[in-house]
Amino acid sequence: MHRFYIAPHEWNPDALILSGPEAHHCRDVLRMTRGDKAVLFNGRGREITAEIVDLERGKVRLRKLHESNTPPLRCRITLGQAIPKGKNMELIVQKAVEIGASEIAPLISERTIVDLDPASAGQKQAKWQQVAIEAAKQCGQNWLPHVHAPRKLKDFFVDVATGLRPVGPNEKTSHSDVATSFDLRLIGSLQPDALHLKKILAQYASEHRALPESVLMLIGPEGDFTPAELALAKSHDCLPITLGPVVLRVETAALYCLSVLSYELL
Repeated sequence: MHRFYIAPHEWNPDALILSGPEAHHCRDVLRMTRGDKAVLFNGRGREITAEIVDLERGKVRLRKLHESNTPPLRCRITLGQAIPKGKNMELIVQKAVEIGASEIAPLISERTIVDLDPASAGQKQAKWQQVAIEAAKQCGQNWLPHVHAPRKLKDFFVDVATGLRPVGPNEKTSHSDVATSFDLRLIGSLQPDALHLKKILAQYASEHRALPESVLMLIGPEGDFTPAELALAKSHDCLPITLGPVVLRVETAALYCLSVLSYELL
């Protein structure tokens, strides 16, 4: 069955309504009609199988048939990704949703090629969040990652120190919208002091008698983070990890790290 997203603040199992792009996709693109069944999700673990009861201009009304809940993944993985050139960020967001990232924080590093003013940064954030929604619809993921506003690495760490984690997409919080704490902080590095991720996870498990429940994974841009940015990350307890002897493309590095963390921790 086709899947559709309803934002948490609009989620009402007793009055299910698709509006905006979701209604357009249902009615005008897929040509669904009264009596057709669909799956609705709110990005916070709730899923409803429903039947279309009415189609209006700009709205589709549905009736709940069955409701279920998907528990959150065991580990919350936040990807801090320096924005790459071209459309590679869209690919990274899409695959991060499929692999199981909980949050995606686009970063503007000193070597970031993309030039973002406040207006274009907001447009990019909205675009990437929509990419995340489409990926969740396609892959059956009921927990939708929040894509944060782009920010510089130093501002990101300020927000980590002072912010509040959001309840979900489109829901308001005070202060920052970045998670405040992580059990483990990692940064991909080409420096000789970088350790293998397997070794770091083994050390963590040995020290804490458990695996981390929240992880920050930072990935640099083309050309990697600068030495100053790496030093900044280390000062905020990020451990440098090596991705092997071969220098990976930005998108490959992100997917590699998320895949390993997903395999080991989720």
